[in-house]
Amino acid sequence: MEIVLLTIGKTSDKEIASLTEKYVARLRHYISFRIENIPDVKRSKGNSPERQKELEGELILNRIESSDHLSLLDERGEEMTSGEFAGLLQKRMLSGLRRLVFAIGGPYGFSKAIYSRADSKISLSRMTFNHEMVRMFFVEQIYRGMTILKGEPYHHE
Repeated sequence: MEIVLLTIGKTSDKEIASLTEKYVARLRHYISFRIENIPDVKRSKGNSPERQKELEGELILNRIESSDHLSLLDERGEEMTSGEFAGLLQKRMLSGLRRLVFAIGGPYGFSKAIYSRADSKISLSRMTFNHEMVRMFFVEQIYRGMTILKGEPYHHE
């Protein structure tokens, strides 16, 4: 199985980008993983937040295959512990799924089309984090999940 993280825009903060890459490198020892950055849709006078979400949604849908399991990182998604998240990863891996795709939306969230296509939603917290930090937190959680599944001492309960 391959895990893909779709993100809107690039990480401009060098320290956050460096930490994210640290966990990406660690994670690749366990599973095929990559981050796909979708270019920012700049908000212009003619683009309402709703229109911006629609444009970003089209770009996300262009990267999704019909057989993909699409999981949105969304504040209204399911909250879980790291152990529960590891169990979810294991369940997806054992299901024979070829690609598990997680998506982080733009500054206004996801379009209705993306919510309609999504197979699941996950929340890191009911709090709001900036998108750059969410990338780092989430990649670390995937790494943590893999170490839990392998019984490695990274995670402590």
